[in-house]
Amino acid sequence: MQIPADSITDYISKIPEERQEVFKKLFDTINDNLPEGFRENISYGMVGWGVPLETYPAGYHCAPGTPLPFMALASQKNFIAFYHMGIYADPELLNWFVAEYPKYSKRKLDMGKSCVRFKKLDDIPFELIAEVSKKMTVEDWINTYETQFKKSKESASKEK
Repeated sequence: MQIPADSITDYISKIPEERQEVFKKLFDTINDNLPEGFRENISYGMVGWGVPLETYPAGYHCAPGTPLPFMALASQKNFIAFYHMGIYADPELLNWFVAEYPKYSKRKLDMGKSCVRFKKLDDIPFELIAEVSKKMTVEDWINTYETQFKKSKESASKEK
């Protein structure tokens, strides 16, 4: 469920009212803890953070000419989704997050590759989200992206 929005304020105003306060708190938690250099945006119908083209002119290989995505938040039908590409790309960071989660939440971790789903808004582990937001700098993310994603895409196109 994508929400068409021109700004983050516009996006938040369009999600169900009962989620707005929690969503805004999650947004602020991430925004206040991300290392310097990431820039907030609206992309793929979500609130996101990425590496701007001024910093990484190559941009995102799946959508040339767009910033390199890193993290995102989305209000879905039955949950708030938190996306962290570093968790997806870095097994060490994934293992850390999975091990830490039970220390911050009594609920079972509901997670896909890069997506953590929060169905119960009263049990979002804001402190853990703050910690994971600090773990990867822009430089770390670019290096991880280039070794994990870009190389494999380039190798696949050379094999054809």
